[in-house]
Amino acid sequence: MPELFEPLYSADEMRAAEALYPGYPGTAPELMERAGAAVAEQVVLRYPDARRVTAVCGGGANGGDGRIAASLLAGRGLDVTVVDASEGGYLGDPDVIVDALFGTGFRGEPRPEAAALVEAMNAAGAPVVAVDIPSGVNASTGEVVGAAVRAALTVTFHGRKVGLAVAPGRFHAGEVVVADIGLEPAETRHRLVTRAVLGLVPRRGAADNKYTAGSVLVVGGSPGLTGAICLAAEAAFRADAGYVTVAAPPASLPVLEARLLEAVKRPLDEVEEAAARAGALALGPGLGRGPETPVLVRRLLTGLRLPAVVDADGLFGLEPFQREGPTVLTPHAGELGRLIGEDSAWVGAHRLEAVERAAARFGCVVLLKGADTLVAAPGDGVLVCAFGPPSLATAGTGDVLTGVVAAFLAKGVEARLAAAAAAAAHGLAAAAVPEQAGLIASDVIRELPRVLDASL
Repeated sequence: MPELFEPLYSADEMRAAEALYPGYPGTAPELMERAGAAVAEQVVLRYPDARRVTAVCGGGANGGDGRIAASLLAGRGLDVTVVDASEGGYLGDPDVIVDALFGTGFRGEPRPEAAALVEAMNAAGAPVVAVDIPSGVNASTGEVVGAAVRAALTVTFHGRKVGLAVAPGRFHAGEVVVADIGLEPAETRHRLVTRAVLGLVPRRGAADNKYTAGSVLVVGGSPGLTGAICLAAEAAFRADAGYVTVAAPPASLPVLEARLLEAVKRPLDEVEEAAARAGALALGPGLGRGPETPVLVRRLLTGLRLPAVVDADGLFGLEPFQREGPTVLTPHAGELGRLIGEDSAWVGAHRLEAVERAAARFGCVVLLKGADTLVAAPGDGVLVCAFGPPSLATAGTGDVLTGVVAAFLAKGVEARLAAAAAAAAHGLAAAAVPEQAGLIASDVIRELPRVLDASL
C-alpha cells in the first residue's frame, strides 16, 4: 500500500538520523561526499549549458557540501569560483550559483555580511541551487526573519525539511529534489500528505443507502450570501455524500430552491430537527456576521454531537468550546489570527506555530488554508498538504473545501485525516481544471469525482 505521508525533517530530527549512521561522526565525511556529489550532479543535469559556476560557502557542514560540489564541477571542466563567506567577495558573472552559506541549523536573522551575500545571490540574475535548504530559511519551521535566498532548485539530503514545505520557506525553495545519502528512514513529527490519503475515504458500497453513504447538514446562506452554502452543498455531493440538507434563513429558501436541485432545504429554526438525520455538520458558509451568529454557532456546537466543520462566518467571534463530537476549524490566515489574538501578517510569517497554537486553544483539529495547507490536532504533529495550485486563490473555494471536509466526516473518517484528505482532494481537483486562468470555485466541484475515482 502506498505511504499516506512522507517525513518532513526538522534540524534536530536530521541530526538524530545522521547520528544513527554507522561509525558516525567519524564517517561524516562519507555523507558529505555523497551530498556534494548529489548537488554537482543536479547542477550538470539541470543546467547542461552552464560554463561558469559560483559556490558561496559558509564555514559549517553545509559549506563543506558546497565545496565538494564545487570541486567535482571543476573536475568536469566548468569554471568554478568559490566565495568564502568569512571573506566575502565578488560573485563574478556565473551561469549558476550554488548556495551553501547556511544549512539546516540556521535560525534567526543573517548577520549583515551574510545578508549582503544572500542579496547578491538573489540579484545576480543566475539560477540558484540551494544545498539542503535555501540560506536564511529556518529548516524546522519555514520561517524567514531577514534576507533569504530565492532558489530555483533545492537539493535536500535524505528527506524534505519542514522549511521546504511550510511557507514562507517553501516560496524560497523552488523545485525540490531529495538526494539519498545513505541514511535510514526515521519517524518525524510533521509529515507531508500524499495522494494515497484519499484511499482512506470510503466509497458507496452495494449495501449503502443515501444516508449511510454520508449525510451532511450545511448551515448558513443568509440573504446575499447564498452562493456560499450552495457551493458547500454541491461540493459535499460531489465528494460522494449521499444526502445533503441545507438550513438557511427563510428569506433565502426561494433562492436555494431554484439553485440547488438535489439538496433538501429547511428553515434555520428547524436546524436541530434536520440534524437528527445528519452524519456531519458544516457550519458557517454564508451564515453572516450578525450578533446572533456566535450564539447560534455555540448552541449548535455544544448541543449536537455530530462531527462538525466550522468555516467562514462560523469562525467569527468564536471562543473555545466544549463538545463531544469531532470538530474541524478551517480558517484562512486572517481568521486564524483572530482566533489566537494575532494579525494575519504574523500568522503568515509563523504558520506552523500559529496552527499548533489554535489547535491547542480550541482542543480540536485546525486546518490553516494556504499553498501549504496545514492540519494540526492537539498533541500531534502537523500534516502538510501541498497540492493546491495558485488558481485556488479565488472566491468560494473555501466553501468548496468545507463541503468536502463535511462529506468525509459524514463517511466516518477521523477528523484529522478527513481534513487532510479533503485538502488533498480539493487541491488535486483544482489542479485538474483545464483552464487555470479564470478558475472559479464551481470548476473545482466539477473535478472532485474524477479525483476520487482516480484514487481507487
